[in-house]
Amino acid sequence: MVGLNRGKDDPWQLQTPPGSSNFTLHLEEIAGRSVQVCTVGKTVLHYDARCVADLHVMLQAVGDWVELGGADEQKPAKEGSVEAWGRSPDNPLGGWYDLKRGLRGRFAVYVPPLLEALGLCELEHNPRNNRMRAR
Repeated sequence: MVGLNRGKDDPWQLQTPPGSSNFTLHLEEIAGRSVQVCTVGKTVLHYDARCVADLHVMLQAVGDWVELGGADEQKPAKEGSVEAWGRSPDNPLGGWYDLKRGLRGRFAVYVPPLLEALGLCELEHNPRNNRMRAR
């Protein structure tokens, strides 16, 4: 995907859907795996890089708005949400796209803004309960 391969020296500068937090995303090779590295303040999260293409395919298949439903690892994800899909054994990865145990979750908070920046989705920017759909 064009523009996806931004490295550590030129990361994506993004905001959460409500616009309440800034974060960066960049692509890195870690232990032989392509990883989207998300930095929020001093917290560093890792997502399998396949998440971008896989999420876009899922959104295209749904063909309508899907609630984000962002939740921490310790909290259950709302059924039918992007967050639930990002954890589901039925997604193409067969489970969590989040790679750091103890810091998993919030997939639906940090990955959708990248799809929006790439022009792959429409993303709502309300204070709460945001949704996304494929372009």
